[in-house]
Amino acid sequence: MLQELSIHNFAIIDELSLSLDKGLTVLTGETGAGKSIIIDAISLLIGGRGSAEFVRHGEKKAEIEGLFLLDNPNHPCYQKAEELGIDIEDGMIVLRREISTSGKSVCRINGKLVTISILREIGASLVDIHGQHEHQELLNPALHLQLLDEFAGKELEKAKMSYQELYEQYVKTKQRISQLSENEQEMAHRLDLIQFQLNEIQSADLQLNEDEKLLNEKRKLSNYEKLYEAITTSYDGLQGEGKGLDWVGLVMSYLETAAELDSEYEPVYKNVSNAYYMLEDAARQISGEMDTIEFDPNRLNEIEARLNEINLLKRKYGQSIEEILEYGAKIEEEIETLTHKETRLEDLEKKLASIKQDLLLEAKNLSNLRKKWAETLTEAIHHELKQLYMDKTVFEIRFLPVEEDTFHKDGIDQVEFYISTNPGEPLKPLAKVASGGELSRIMLALKTIFSSHQGVTSIIFDEVDTGVSGRVAQAIGEKIYQVSVQSQVLCISHLPQVAAMADTHLYISKETDEGRTRTSVKPLEYEEKVKEIGRMISGVEMTTLTKQHAKELLDLAKSIKQV
Repeated sequence: MLQELSIHNFAIIDELSLSLDKGLTVLTGETGAGKSIIIDAISLLIGGRGSAEFVRHGEKKAEIEGLFLLDNPNHPCYQKAEELGIDIEDGMIVLRREISTSGKSVCRINGKLVTISILREIGASLVDIHGQHEHQELLNPALHLQLLDEFAGKELEKAKMSYQELYEQYVKTKQRISQLSENEQEMAHRLDLIQFQLNEIQSADLQLNEDEKLLNEKRKLSNYEKLYEAITTSYDGLQGEGKGLDWVGLVMSYLETAAELDSEYEPVYKNVSNAYYMLEDAARQISGEMDTIEFDPNRLNEIEARLNEINLLKRKYGQSIEEILEYGAKIEEEIETLTHKETRLEDLEKKLASIKQDLLLEAKNLSNLRKKWAETLTEAIHHELKQLYMDKTVFEIRFLPVEEDTFHKDGIDQVEFYISTNPGEPLKPLAKVASGGELSRIMLALKTIFSSHQGVTSIIFDEVDTGVSGRVAQAIGEKIYQVSVQSQVLCISHLPQVAAMADTHLYISKETDEGRTRTSVKPLEYEEKVKEIGRMISGVEMTTLTKQHAKELLDLAKSIKQV
């Protein structure tokens, strides 16, 4: 859910902070007070199109920030954030967007700079804004199959995974056949190229970690004089008459005498004795190293030449010797395939035919499951429409004809939602339903069903109740509340029936101060709700009858919520 929203210097809003709760939040107020501006701000926050015109006059930039809480540990936002390298701690995700007067946007998710496309991708999984005149997800035929699959749930998901595993093999095999069936001349050129590359890699006779060993040896040879001086000086300081070992040996001898006279000196004698023998052993090792250290300028030249050869191969075939060898193995396999292309093609064609046969069975099983769930979904939508006084409306999920054996990543089906709102009228695609009032109710019926399947944390309805009244308005209010049980809902409304159903009622107003207009938001208590709902019922004048009607609406809403 969207818990906190902060807006600065956006349109007529100078500074606004909102704390939002679960359930249904209704925003009401006079026309032009700034209700839709708040929704516009949220739209920009989740990746909507920005413009310098949104920046409040006289300011340098507009800033919008929102804190979202993710209650569901399996929310799709987690996976998307992980893919993008964004950390989500304690189920909190903060979106931030700044728009300057130059039109430039700066987007951040949990403090990390992101592109507008990434912000839009994350935002789409958090908020769904539905306005009366917008082309929404439910009106997009390309997404109808996805919505049907989400409604079907785990039963269909399992069948879909089985299909997609085979589909991936099918696509890869087709691609391999296509590659082997390319122009003969191009294939010959390709074979010559990779054969040359393989010869170059094999003739180098590379060994794993060879470059690291050569660099170490090069470092020793390049610093021969410093190394030799350090070793010989160390040895000279330890070994010889009057040097380190002689003095330590003398101290050891005196301490041995002291320890024989007083046992308290036994520990320090042992420490010095151990140190002497360790130093003696070190002197022997240094002496051995002195015999092996020698400067060979020819060897240094050999190392330089070998490293240059390895670096040249790295520039061509990989960033490490391991990657070069892996590339060599890969093209060696490709050479084998191209050399015996006809045989390989025949094998791949047989493999493809076998996969295709299995894939068709999985696809038909998936399609049959979809048709079964389509019937269930159709019944559910008819039920919702009936509650919205559209009992004459006919809804249908059509499986569109496709070419035989035309597979795609989701199966062989193409579906689209069709509807007829009047008896005797033909069914038409949902996207072509024109009436604003009817479209609002249809969309609300679909939202009621799909909101629990889509995982969106917040749903915003921007004046979707326009063009309705009376009992339909009451039904819409109840239906919006029903959606809010599954997802947080923010709703701009001019209907008192919808406002009465609110768990939180925010009143939006504007005022003029020192020649500037600014928007403010006030949460309403019970008596204030009565007054505002009364204003929505009768307009400006508040009569005793209007007040009584407003209280009746609130009492009715309370009783509906308790059911």
